[in-house]
Amino acid sequence: MSADFIPTAKPIARLIEEFNKLPGIGPKSAQRLTYYILRAPTEEAEALAEAIRTVKEKVALCSTCYNITETDPCALCQDSDRDHSVICIVEEPMDIIPLERTKKYKGLYHVLHGVISPSDGVGPDELKTRELLSRLNGGSITEIIMATNPNIEGEATAMYLQRLIAPLGVRVTRLARGLPYGGDLEYADDVTIARALEGRQEM
Repeated sequence: MSADFIPTAKPIARLIEEFNKLPGIGPKSAQRLTYYILRAPTEEAEALAEAIRTVKEKVALCSTCYNITETDPCALCQDSDRDHSVICIVEEPMDIIPLERTKKYKGLYHVLHGVISPSDGVGPDELKTRELLSRLNGGSITEIIMATNPNIEGEATAMYLQRLIAPLGVRVTRLARGLPYGGDLEYADDVTIARALEGRQEM
């Protein structure tokens, strides 16, 4: 037995292990969260467990835009006040939130659920690419806005999609360079995103 071994009850060890699987949660943070849950009132721990269970049971993907939703189609796709001739392409559902916060964009969305990344074994077939192209077949879409993150993978994905979409005669634009290269959309401030939307350029 190692000198730094500390005996831990199996349920505690298991919860630490599960927290440690979450993105951004290292071993120390996993331990802190576990012992917080251990000390918390039973009602608080049960509320957390119920919230996680409800998310898994009641939240799904919109069959149109692939955003996360409780209803299908989602509220954004059903909104008749939005411009249904424009689609903004984002990498992940969380990228929609900062765009909506600007109150500048009134079109629809399409969530790819990732980016092309050969080093991670992610190709175009692993993304919602075919679903995007099927949305363009009706001829009602006049513009596609590429809002993938301004990094190597995001740029490669945007260029790949642009090559697929261009022959369809749909205008393809890219968010302006108000977004720093290498930055993620979810961390950009509202003014920067609004200016990037307003200054989008043809691809």
